[in-house]
Amino acid sequence: MDATRLLFGGFAGLAIVSAASCVTRRSPVASALWLVVTLFSLAALFVLLDAQFLAVLQVLVYAGAIMVLFLFVIMLLNLGRAGPTDLKGPIGLALGVLLAGLLLVQLLVVRQSGSVPAPGATAGAPPSAAAAGGIVPAIAGPLFTVYLVPFELTSLLLLAAMVGVVVLAKRKL
Repeated sequence: MDATRLLFGGFAGLAIVSAASCVTRRSPVASALWLVVTLFSLAALFVLLDAQFLAVLQVLVYAGAIMVLFLFVIMLLNLGRAGPTDLKGPIGLALGVLLAGLLLVQLLVVRQSGSVPAPGATAGAPPSAAAAGGIVPAIAGPLFTVYLVPFELTSLLLLAAMVGVVVLAKRKL
């Protein structure tokens, strides 16, 4: 149980730091890459909370589709670099070693905690929603009944943002 808490704290801290880095970067590409790190950290938190379906949706929808959309917008606007962002010399080497060490510690904690089942092994008993009819209907039902209007408004907002970016980019060309 302690290993799971340690892992949760590590991924939560990574999510907070990467979200702050996403907001504070001047380069839009660097900001988008920090957002990808944040989204993957949130997916790891979902896995630790036994919400694997939400973790897969997080990676496929947000880290996959939405981030591709953001990168296309950045390329369409042709936003250049604000300045050099590479960390070279001893500072970059120290940062790389530190990040590799943190990744190694997290992998060792996962391995020793035993929370990751072996391939082909089944985890514990399914949650009540999954036992009743599966997790997909339990999530899709409210999404397309109770939350249908906010879901569709979000899609219209994304569409309007894309049209606005194209119009702004056409003016500059």
